[in-house]
Amino acid sequence: MNSPLAEVLDGQHAAELRKAARALLKEPLLRAHGPQADGFRLVRRHAAELREWFDRNTGWGLRADAGTARLLKTPGSLDGPLHPARDATRAGAPFTRRRYVLLCLALAVLERSEAQITLGRLADHVVLEAGDPHLTAAGIHFTLDRRDERLDLAAVVRLLLGLGVLRRVAGDEEAYVSGAGDVLYDVERRVLAGLLAARRGPSTVVAATLDERLAELVAETALDSDDLRFRAMRHALTRRLLDDPVLYYDELTDAELAYLTRQRGFLTARITELTGLVAEVRAEGIAMVDPDDDLTDVRMPEQGTHGHVTLLLAERLAAAGTPLTTGDLRQTVRELAAEHAGFWSKSAREPGAEGELVEQALGKLAALKLITRQGDQVAARPALARYAVGEAVVEPRTARAPRTPHQRKANQR
Repeated sequence: MNSPLAEVLDGQHAAELRKAARALLKEPLLRAHGPQADGFRLVRRHAAELREWFDRNTGWGLRADAGTARLLKTPGSLDGPLHPARDATRAGAPFTRRRYVLLCLALAVLERSEAQITLGRLADHVVLEAGDPHLTAAGIHFTLDRRDERLDLAAVVRLLLGLGVLRRVAGDEEAYVSGAGDVLYDVERRVLAGLLAARRGPSTVVAATLDERLAELVAETALDSDDLRFRAMRHALTRRLLDDPVLYYDELTDAELAYLTRQRGFLTARITELTGLVAEVRAEGIAMVDPDDDLTDVRMPEQGTHGHVTLLLAERLAAAGTPLTTGDLRQTVRELAAEHAGFWSKSAREPGAEGELVEQALGKLAALKLITRQGDQVAARPALARYAVGEAVVEPRTARAPRTPHQRKANQR
């Protein structure tokens, strides 16, 4: 029988382990200094247990040293919802194709750079790398002659600053974009070395198409026994339960569905024990819900005009029963703008604003796996039903016994 002190210590250990796991799931690359320092210290303290859990249940590796902790996450499915890199400015625009190319070129330059580098020097080397005939043939052109090109490079640098690959020493990116100055950075090589999460080096991939190249980057070893196949399915399903907003049964192969049906209780219980996520099991699939609302990068509902528009369009789609066109939704937003004029921002009420509002809302709903889009058609997925609003029901007034304070509190939750 455990003593009270042992129970307290066990509880403290479990709480720390959960905080460390959640810190890694929220930020797979943690650094020893700055706002991530507390999470990093917990991960270092419990690195052995975390490494064993992630290796056994997800196949993700964990590297932890004196300066960084890196959870080498790979997706459970390559056709899941997109979570693009976003500009660190207030607008938070998703990265374009050119910005992703610039990011890869900048990382290649930094890998060969000195311990410090200026933005101007980084740009010069990126321009040289962008002159590769293969990139030119693919339609990638980058010369720094235009302001929009310098803005793209500045967005890439801000992302690298956020990841900790670069540390600003002097200067400002906006001054560089406007031609009024330069910026000096320290290159954090330990962080840079931990960025890549792949089962094989990208230079060894020879597939022709993007989908094939991605598949090769994350491919498992040869699955030539039942044990290896079951392990691969356990890894893939646990990754999707941890990463995807919803795991729909109709997205699984017959073998995966059969395995999940048998092992659902075990898989979800293991995740809950480590992370505190709670399984919400429905007829169509499973969602691991976070009571603390802390492990998501896309929230709904959300405050502000865009959040309100998204919620109202979710209600519209959930109630429709059949797919709607983007034209239908733009018309809906025009009507809603008049109805909620006193609450929406001025820019959202201007003529023509409905197009951008609809696209932003649909992007969020798609990322949360609440809708599917095919051409101009938008269809609700089963999980969107939670945002449907039923008809109001007016109950007749009846005499009620006085409620206790405990009952009143329960009804207010």
